[in-house]
Amino acid sequence: MLNNLWINSYLGRLHQEVLELFSEGIYVTNADGKTLAVNSMYEKLTGLNREDLVGRLVFELQEEGNFDVLTYPEVIATGKKVTTMQTTKANKNVLCNGYPIFNEEGKISLVITFVRDLTLVNQLKEQIMDQQFMIEKYREVNNQRKKEFDQGTTIIKSAPMVQLMEKLTLIANTDATVLILGETGVGKGVLAQKIHEKSMRSKEPFLKIDCSAIPENLIESELFGYDSGAFSGANKKGKAGLLEMADKGTILLDEIGDMPLQMQVKLLRAIQDQEFMRVGSTKIRKVDVRFIAATNSDLAEEVIKGKFRSDLFYRLCVAVLNIPSLRERKDDILELVNFFLDKYNHKYHKNVSFTEQFEKALLSYKWPGNVRELENFIQGFVVSHENDIFDIGDLPQHMLTDTAELYNIDFQDADKSLNEMVGDYEKNLLKKAIETYGSADKAAEALKIDRSTIFRKIKKYDLA
Repeated sequence: MLNNLWINSYLGRLHQEVLELFSEGIYVTNADGKTLAVNSMYEKLTGLNREDLVGRLVFELQEEGNFDVLTYPEVIATGKKVTTMQTTKANKNVLCNGYPIFNEEGKISLVITFVRDLTLVNQLKEQIMDQQFMIEKYREVNNQRKKEFDQGTTIIKSAPMVQLMEKLTLIANTDATVLILGETGVGKGVLAQKIHEKSMRSKEPFLKIDCSAIPENLIESELFGYDSGAFSGANKKGKAGLLEMADKGTILLDEIGDMPLQMQVKLLRAIQDQEFMRVGSTKIRKVDVRFIAATNSDLAEEVIKGKFRSDLFYRLCVAVLNIPSLRERKDDILELVNFFLDKYNHKYHKNVSFTEQFEKALLSYKWPGNVRELENFIQGFVVSHENDIFDIGDLPQHMLTDTAELYNIDFQDADKSLNEMVGDYEKNLLKKAIETYGSADKAAEALKIDRSTIFRKIKKYDLA
């Protein structure tokens, strides 16, 4: 007798321990509706205590207001799974799935109900929807970038860029990590986009993180994301990082030379093992991402200085693209000028053009800001000037120093101001044009200025 009591007690404890393994709430009744067992998760979801439930009939508990809907009666009546929704005393919406358990005679002996928190499920759904929305937004941006880049694919003319694009095409067809080097404004981001578009991942996300623009204490959460409660002010739902959003696609780490050393260790693991952990989490997440890094820094020098990890540097140097500066590929300058001029003339409904001498001045200028500076310069001219035709005299002062040698301007003449030197150039140009073409009318046509303008300038410089 004592043995049987001990066995029943042991089996009861064992059954309870099994129920506690479930992450869902569990409610067990017999065929008569008597409550046999509940687990701790059920207590947590409903706000009810095991001691107040076990041994009692579900109908009595319902009459007392412990729950508003039962799965038990319908499971007994149909012998099938039944799903209902309840509002618990803890003010939570829960999903209840009741299952019949049959004995050897084919009769129902138990009803087991699994209880799931719908609030958590809805939060997860909202989080997934938010992530999908963000991914779609990134795809829209990527499509726009692709469209803009495709419009400019004919602007590559110089031999160095033709060779670079041939190398880029070979690299793009692989899944290798790429390091893009070049001065500020040469178009590193554009070429990274091109690598993605030419790769097998072209239909997947292409995302960019600017390592120089994000504060050091935020860059980890932006890249890897964070779990709920990871830090003060964090979204209660948690947040996916760019690495998760770029899964199956490509991520560009722009200005990687500015990435903090502590982050470089975690990034190295993500690149090598394709895995990471969100901030505040212990769960390892796997991704399939191609990494492209870009910088205007000398990373080899930064390694020597101890500001950049050597293992990460060598891991990035699988395929290297070094973009020449604009002054090293002058054959591209006028192609780019015309491309941007057409782009902004169309955008702002203008009809701006440049004289041949103006274009020569642009070729002579060193363009320290490279393609970005050139584009901004052209856009500025289109939007901020009333004239339709521009000559060298319309150049800003800082650009005239580079063009001085081309036009034999003597800056050693301390008696003349900038405006006087520009005036001397314009006077000599007009005089030579009239001599070359034989009349003011033909000179105006050649210089692409109207007749009234040339006669006004002839009078100004006393050339009649």
